[in-house]
Amino acid sequence: MSDLQIFQQARLSRDPRFDGHFFIAVKTTKIFCRSICPANLPLEKNVEYFVFAQQAMQKGYRPCLRCRPDSAPKSYAWQGTTTTVMRASQLLHTHLDLSISEVAEKLGIGERYFRQLFKAHVGLSPKQFQLYDQILLAKQLLHHSNLSIEQVAQSCGFNSARRLQIQMKQLCSLSPSQIRHQKKTLEQDIRLSVAFRAPYDWPQVRDFLALRAIAGIEQVTPSSYARFFCLENEQAWFKAEYDELHQHFKLHIKLNNISLLPKVIANIERMLDVNADVHAIAQRLVLSGVPPECLTVGLRLPGVWSIFEAGCRAILGQQISVKAAINLLTLLSATLGDKQVDALYFPSPSMVASSDLSFLKIPASRRNTLRAFAQWYEQHPQGDINEWINIKGIGPWTIAYAHLRGASLPDIWLMTDLVVKNQLKKYAIKPDVARPWRSYLTLQLWTLA
Repeated sequence: MSDLQIFQQARLSRDPRFDGHFFIAVKTTKIFCRSICPANLPLEKNVEYFVFAQQAMQKGYRPCLRCRPDSAPKSYAWQGTTTTVMRASQLLHTHLDLSISEVAEKLGIGERYFRQLFKAHVGLSPKQFQLYDQILLAKQLLHHSNLSIEQVAQSCGFNSARRLQIQMKQLCSLSPSQIRHQKKTLEQDIRLSVAFRAPYDWPQVRDFLALRAIAGIEQVTPSSYARFFCLENEQAWFKAEYDELHQHFKLHIKLNNISLLPKVIANIERMLDVNADVHAIAQRLVLSGVPPECLTVGLRLPGVWSIFEAGCRAILGQQISVKAAINLLTLLSATLGDKQVDALYFPSPSMVASSDLSFLKIPASRRNTLRAFAQWYEQHPQGDINEWINIKGIGPWTIAYAHLRGASLPDIWLMTDLVVKNQLKKYAIKPDVARPWRSYLTLQLWTLA
């Protein structure tokens, strides 16, 4: 079937599997909705379909207040556009502070070519896409958070509440105060929610994170995950509480620099893997050889807060058990981490780089590798993970692990992992068939161990 036929069937059945994959615009009302909107179904002749919510806004449609398109699970990674456009949409979404030229530089292409490529694939300019994304985020914060309108404006990249009001009136035909439900705010205390694409195997994610939690930094309960973290030299905290009924996580964030909020939300979404296309992934895993009765329904890829932390976890976890590795990470954090009242933050690269690490009861070669890695990262905080191969003691497994959990790349195959090797003796797995979801195949084999 063509994409149009799929969209038409999904709209008529209100299939939740397609929530966030496309949006439905109604020509007669000039409103666009999610595929699961409970409103009366319009006639097909009055409907227009868009892959991005931003495209609908560019055509003059305003978001539905009933189904809230701004709250739909995102699906940037699986929409069939080129890899460059996919990465561009992610950068525009998570880095509202970046200019178009800076985004192009991160993509490794010229600004003019970037504009042409984005326009050809998405149908609007990168600047328009970024503006519409700011409006959608602002709308979400106005609905769910207890931030003041001025704070919402600042966190979404607008210079003032007045500027937000002008843009929102123009694009949504509503003012921020009309959208706002809560009127009071608590400084630095933010509450909102992020949707996930069902099914979501929370016990799998919870138990995975609990087994690898660093004492004092991470806290895992039967229904939540919380941690202290640093972002751009800012110390902060968040808690994500699983809500199966409403298919979202309730977020509680404490953050001083409100302009970092979009990056914090995006990183939490990545860590909890809320936007995974679980149905497509499950199909590929079964085709690759995972027995259907062994398949984890709603499998997710739990991430690590930062690339640096993922690298430290991988280095200290080389050739030892998970429990032993976490004991070393806990000792590293307790010794070198920044201790505050009732808070502990993972050590910075500079703290690890300047320590002799003699308190870690591991071979000297492993300590030297960890120190050399921290020194490299201190000098190249935005460096390519693949360049770690030049650091003595770091091999393909360590790099793959950092890609898998630190960057949450979906197609990383840990073929040299001991657990994976043992599982391949039990199951007739064809890894290449699982592309582009081999990270999930790796995790599925870990789960079966």
